[in-house]
Amino acid sequence: MPVCHVYTLGLLPYREAWDLQKRLAAEIAAGERPPALLLLEHPHVYTFGRRGHEENLLWDKHERARRGVDVVWVDRGGDVTYHGPGQLVGYPLLPLAPGGLRRTTENKARLPQADYVGYVRRLEETLIQALAVFGLAGFPIAGMTGVWVQHGETPAKIAAIGVKVDVRGVSQHGFALNVHPDMAYWGGIIGCGLKGYAVTSMAEMLREPPPMEAVHRAVVQSFGNVFGYRMEERNNAP
Repeated sequence: MPVCHVYTLGLLPYREAWDLQKRLAAEIAAGERPPALLLLEHPHVYTFGRRGHEENLLWDKHERARRGVDVVWVDRGGDVTYHGPGQLVGYPLLPLAPGGLRRTTENKARLPQADYVGYVRRLEETLIQALAVFGLAGFPIAGMTGVWVQHGETPAKIAAIGVKVDVRGVSQHGFALNVHPDMAYWGGIIGCGLKGYAVTSMAEMLREPPPMEAVHRAVVQSFGNVFGYRMEERNNAP
């Protein structure tokens, strides 16, 4: 069974984590290190993906400054989302399409088809299995990305997913599971560009919110089960 190294990085600024992903992805593509899963939290930040629309940012710069929230435009898929303390963020760095760019019959460079949709579905299944450990029934919604739970009469999003597969065929970015973040920060955006959809957290859904360490363990176990890796926790930072 192939090995995946797990790095627990604590609270890490978004740009530092992004730079780290790029470096590790290059090393993984070169065969210098095994696949990796980075687990961490971020200080308050709104990130916009490649399909981001600035009008989905609702708080002006003065309100964002008052609340200490940054804005970063990134190269993942999707629109705008929030990251902050109390949210478990996972960045899987996996070689999904070995060999990097290939040439089409028209001599255009393209990324080998790495079953991009299947990869996202497996990330959803990873989080659904992890939520089940705590008695929460997560589910996907057709045509949308992420994991949802039934919140009263309507579904509410409990985990967001936004990924990229780089030119070397290695995945970057990943998922964000709301464990016990300050949900007020979702009021500053139209999350994922979806109007009228609720967002929730494990803390809102459970009588006693689980410790972040317990959620971490559940996600690592389910990730190994779904992707077929033997997960090895690494004590040293990459």
